[in-house]
This record gives sequence, C-alpha cells and structure tokens, in this order.
Amino acid sequence: MTPEVNLAQLRALVAVADAGGFGAAAAELGISQSAVSHAVAALERVLGAPVLHRAAPARPTPLGERILPHARTAVASAAAVRTIAARHSGGLTGTVRLAAPTTVCQGLLPGLLHDWRAAHPRLTVRVFEGEDDELTAWLEAGTVDAAVLIDTTQVPPGAVTLGSDAMHALLRRDHPLAGEDTVDVAELEDDDFLLSEGGCERQIREAYRRAGVRFAPRHRIRDLNTLIGMVHAGVGVSVMPSLAQPMLPADCVLVPIRPAVHRTLTLTGPTGRPWSPAVAGLLTAVRADRIEPHPS
Repeated sequence: MTPEVNLAQLRALVAVADAGGFGAAAAELGISQSAVSHAVAALERVLGAPVLHRAAPARPTPLGERILPHARTAVASAAAVRTIAARHSGGLTGTVRLAAPTTVCQGLLPGLLHDWRAAHPRLTVRVFEGEDDELTAWLEAGTVDAAVLIDTTQVPPGAVTLGSDAMHALLRRDHPLAGEDTVDVAELEDDDFLLSEGGCERQIREAYRRAGVRFAPRHRIRDLNTLIGMVHAGVGVSVMPSLAQPMLPADCVLVPIRPAVHRTLTLTGPTGRPWSPAVAGLLTAVRADRIEPHPS
C-alpha cells in the first residue's frame, strides 16, 4: 500500500515553519523533538522531496512553501472538527492564536485573557506580539487565527470593536508640560521628538497635520521599550497611545494631546477564509461581555 500523508506530518511541518526550528516546534506541540523530526522525515519520504531546509532557522523549501497553505488548512480543519464536537457537548475548546500590537498586549490583553480563562477554561489563547502593519498579513496567511487590528477598513461580519485609544504625549515627570491637563502638539517643538516605527506613526502625523505643525522627528526607534527608555533618560519626548501606560517607569507620564487623535481597536478573524469555531465563539463571547479598553 502506498504511504499517505497524514495529519501528524502536516502538523509538524506547520509547527516547524512557524517556530523556526524543531526544538521550538516540539515544545509547541508538546511532543519530543525526535517525534517532530520523524514526522517531517516521513512526510518527505511520502512526497519524495525535502519540505524544510534544516539550517537555523528552519525554513520551507520551494516545495514546502507550496504545501504549507494546504497543510495549515488541514490542521485548522481538524481543529475545527474537534471544536465543533466540544461545543456540541458544551463549552469552547482548542487553541486560538491571537496577534496584537505591543501596547494592546500590555494594556488590554491581560484583562481579556483573565476573563477568557475564567469563562472558557478548556480554551487556550496564545498571544503573538507584532507591529501594526504585520498583523493583517499574519491573519490572512493563517499564521494566526485572530488579531486586534488598528483602524482597519475591512471589518468582516462578527468582528468586535473593542473601543478607541487616545494618543498622549510621553514626557518625563519633571518636564514643564507634565502637569498639564492636555498638551498641544505645537508645544512639543522645543524638544527632540522620538518616533516609534512599530506603529502609530499615521495617527501622530495626523495630529501634527491638524495642528498645522511641521512633523520632524529627531530619532526613529523601532522598539517601543527602547523609546520609553530614551524618554526616561531625557533624550526627548514622544507621542503614544494610552494603552502604553503599564509600560512606563514611575517618572514618566502620559498627557492627552491637542488636537485629540484616537485609534480604533478591532478584534477580528480573517477576511479571506472561514473562521474556526473557537474564534467565532470567542468573539461572540466578547460581544456579549461588551469589553472596552481602560479609559484614556
């Protein structure tokens, strides 16, 4: 009998491709590294060609790249079958891979995860932190099952608007403007401006455009924690969303800016493929709870 491709082999391929290595994939799947290696090797024997380059990080071969979308679909479909069966007997189960920007991971997701864990103890939510412009691509490629998107224009049926998040000036507590109720962005011109390239640049530019002030950042910083550290060290000032509050040291403050600019947070599944039952059930629960971000 000719050997057939099986689900365990496809699950191993997806795990290694996503994790970038056999050891990390084994930890993700909860099996030994040897078992992952054997599953991938068996898949390659069935197909008659390699599907992964074994270098670090492990990555798909051209054949693996062509197979990977179908492997993801097969793994997701099998998970959906299990979830449907579990829901039939009551309660959500399975795993939801959820992507979100750094500030959402810090300021909003801890509360959501706590509520979801209490309401759905058999459901596992795994969080992937990414930059604003990465999340849609991850979602549509099947790397994640759901995402919190910023100011998205494509909102599929079932998506949940979590609320809006106001932009604030990030200042040292000893800055002359730190005690104000609000800060006009024009008042920030005397300081070197630090821009986070990981997200919110569009909203910041919009605030400066509305104020009629030239936008000229002195430093461009990719990592948000680095940017906060530089403000803390007195290098300059910045603008970031209110959800960044949990990330700040004690001697930094957020002050609302004028003109006011907000970003809208939307929790959604993909637009180009069906949602898994676990994602659909989770978003239904969020709509029912009417969860909002903390006040800005």
